[in-house]
Amino acid sequence: MIAFVQGPVAAIGHASAVVEVGGVGLALQCTPSTLAALRLGEPARLATSLVVREDSLTLFGFADDDERATFEILQAAPGVGPRLAQAMLGVHSPDALRLAIAGGDERALIQVPGIGKAKAAKLLLEYKDKLGAPHGSVPAQKPLAAGPAPWSEQLHSALVGLGYAPREADDAVAAVAPEADAQAVTDVGALLKSALRSLNRQR
Repeated sequence: MIAFVQGPVAAIGHASAVVEVGGVGLALQCTPSTLAALRLGEPARLATSLVVREDSLTLFGFADDDERATFEILQAAPGVGPRLAQAMLGVHSPDALRLAIAGGDERALIQVPGIGKAKAAKLLLEYKDKLGAPHGSVPAQKPLAAGPAPWSEQLHSALVGLGYAPREADDAVAAVAPEADAQAVTDVGALLKSALRSLNRQR
């Protein structure tokens, strides 16, 4: 098992990053918030989980060991898999997910792209007693770390990373532009939540 990778960041994409380790570039699938905290050319240390399929080996990267452990529990549930588990962590922090599961909060799970009311109800049963209690204070939604890119670019990248088509992401960015303009300090995490609500209404 590859427990973590450490080295300079060689590339950052919409849903992945490349970390150079011993002269080899390792591609890692990451959540938008993890990607937003990385900087090209600067050192990074990401906890990792290797997902093995018959036709692929995919390395997922996480900000810390707690995120990785939560991902491995989430993706093991029937009908979930690594992509949906990553999307759940893209919208909610591990502690926010623990709180949602413990409180039977279907609405929190439905905020995740790909989870409807029926699946949310099934997941509440599946994850009961598996994620444990929250470890600390729980934000309503996991914020994206601040970065040099404009909020619209960060938000667009986050939505594409969560599986939305670029045109859908464009529409969602436009829909939340008035909210962004009204903020004294741009909160990309809050804008992401509003954009997801906008997209869910359209589906």
